[in-house]
Amino acid sequence: MSKTIILLFHPDLSRSNANSALARAAAKLPDVEVVDMQSMYPNGIDLHRDGEGEAARLLAADRIVFQFPLQWYSTPPLLKAWQDAVLTRMFYMHYEAEGRVFEGTELLLAVTLGNSADAYRADGSNMFEIDTLFAPLRATANRCGLPWSSPFVLYEAHSLSPEALEAAASAYVDRLTAWISSTPTRSAKVACA
Repeated sequence: MSKTIILLFHPDLSRSNANSALARAAAKLPDVEVVDMQSMYPNGIDLHRDGEGEAARLLAADRIVFQFPLQWYSTPPLLKAWQDAVLTRMFYMHYEAEGRVFEGTELLLAVTLGNSADAYRADGSNMFEIDTLFAPLRATANRCGLPWSSPFVLYEAHSLSPEALEAAASAYVDRLTAWISSTPTRSAKVACA
């Protein structure tokens, strides 16, 4: 059985129509688990207290999605703290048992933005293309040996009508379905190695 885990990093999911709609739609897919990380770690994440459990979650997955709103050109604080705790554990403290095993796991970003696509151009109001802003995450994926897929990006997420939100959720499900069917499972990768 193939398993995809969506780690949802939103500081307050109850205030996000877009991330909530995307998560609800994705959770209906077979073998997809959505984890609301903020509700799981309301007081933050700790390397020693939480790292082992999070590493186990990742090692049980064939694919990982980081879903989050881009805030001030960066990830929400809990995603950065999660990276510091979990990836430090897996790739520096327990590389052979965890990091090496995790390598090759497919990674997808699902990102919501408040501004329009036009704002994310060299001549736009945000001065940089969206892919440039994803560079630290892409570098992390590269360092951890996680194949990078083109991100799912939802612009103007805070101002979408209910109909537009429904269409966005449908597009997200379509993207996830296509991505899942086109990426190998961890066991298939191990068998080919």
